[in-house]
Amino acid sequence: MRSAKIRGAQTTDRQQRTIGSLALATGLLALATALPVLAAGSAAADTEPSYSYPGGLAAQFTSPGLPPPGANDWECKPDAAHPNPVVLLHGLSNDAISWNTLSPVLVRAGYCVFTTTYGVGAAGPLIGAFAPVEDSAGQISAFIDRVRAATGSEKVDLVGHSIGGAVAFYYLNQLGGVPKVDHFVALAAPLHGSTVSGLASLQPLAAATEAGRDLLRQCGPCGLSPGEPFLRTLDPDPAKAPNILFTTVVTRYDEISTPYTTGLLDGPNVRNVVLQDLCATDFTEHYELPYDPVAVRVVLNALDPEHAVPVGCTVVLPFVGPVGG
Repeated sequence: MRSAKIRGAQTTDRQQRTIGSLALATGLLALATALPVLAAGSAAADTEPSYSYPGGLAAQFTSPGLPPPGANDWECKPDAAHPNPVVLLHGLSNDAISWNTLSPVLVRAGYCVFTTTYGVGAAGPLIGAFAPVEDSAGQISAFIDRVRAATGSEKVDLVGHSIGGAVAFYYLNQLGGVPKVDHFVALAAPLHGSTVSGLASLQPLAAATEAGRDLLRQCGPCGLSPGEPFLRTLDPDPAKAPNILFTTVVTRYDEISTPYTTGLLDGPNVRNVVLQDLCATDFTEHYELPYDPVAVRVVLNALDPEHAVPVGCTVVLPFVGPVGG
């Protein structure tokens, strides 16, 4: 049972749709002003993270097929200050787009960082995490074992965005991942299912045709719609992994993982973070979240709580990122 505190924080479906629509409309308008970033490319990505979703998109076009800056150095050996390699799990995207900011930030902080595009399915080669969660989790399990073998580390830390957080929980609960993980950070993960601002209600229409039913069977995110049996299998219960430190990070302006409280957990080994409780001028939505400097600082603190520093606050726009940043 989720706590009364989490249940009480939920917005109504109507309120959530309104919030999601406003975030999407505002973000698209702001994104239009940032499109020149795409044309300029991401030449500075190796030296200074952009903290901006368009920067991640630019990396996809300027460095196709390459991992995000700093990731997948298979000669990297964790040190005593950062003993666990960090494995980054993207959402419905790919590793180059999702981790263009967080990967170099973590490498600068002293971590060995690893990521891969997993779960490529019917959506095509540029879109990972579309395949059934079970298939994605199997790929991630093998990848984590490869990371552990290369680094000589007993455990890894996981950071998952969106459905990447659900894939990680399936790995923990169903594939024996619990003893191999120390810290787990979930960014806007639809752990208890997602209405996708109402779009999930269209799934029955797709199921009315044979082609639609076939697509739904191949669609991992579709299994996270409210009422789907897979949610009982996923069972995101931190009590099953009492030695893992869980941190969830969500935004009230999320338009994909809705209601935003779907990304919260309950338990003594959990810290739930609503970004707007830390910074009222942070208007980030789902896609900008992995680039958001406020969220990035929360991730750094979650991975190294003994050396946590205060989280700063700035104006963060949907899709675009910090004003002046």
